Amino acid sequence: MAPAVDINYWAVLASAVAANVIGGLWYSPVLFGKAWMKLSGLDGKKLEELKKKSSPGKVYALMFVGSLVMAYVLSHFIDYTQATTVFEGAQAGFWVWIGFVATVQLGSMLWEGKPAKLYFLNISYQLVSLLTMGIILALWV
Repeated sequence: MAPAVDINYWAVLASAVAANVIGGLWYSPVLFGKAWMKLSGLDGKKLEELKKKSSPGKVYALMFVGSLVMAYVLSHFIDYTQATTVFEGAQAGFWVWIGFVATVQLGSMLWEGKPAKLYFLNISYQLVSLLTMGIILALWV
């Protein structure tokens, strides 16, 4: 039987908050929001239609739940590898990103015909988020 995993739930929560703050900035006009909209084929009108179909509050809440799940799962990797430094936390985040996120999202570009630039923009956000989460989780032992 596998040993019990030591999860710091405050670190998981902080990691999820950090990922959402990064996402808010990443996809805002301050950073890559305009490029993301263009690459996604969205304009102001289409974005407003999407907002009418689905409540932004509900979307943000679901994204936060997704971030919580990701941080919780990453915390297992952090515990299994006994990562306790910035480098070790970032390394765990990197390996999870390259092994699961970058490879899975590759299908969107290949099978759904999405632009390569959109793929790189999205996976770059995920990389920054997972590096940040890994660092928080490793340091907040």
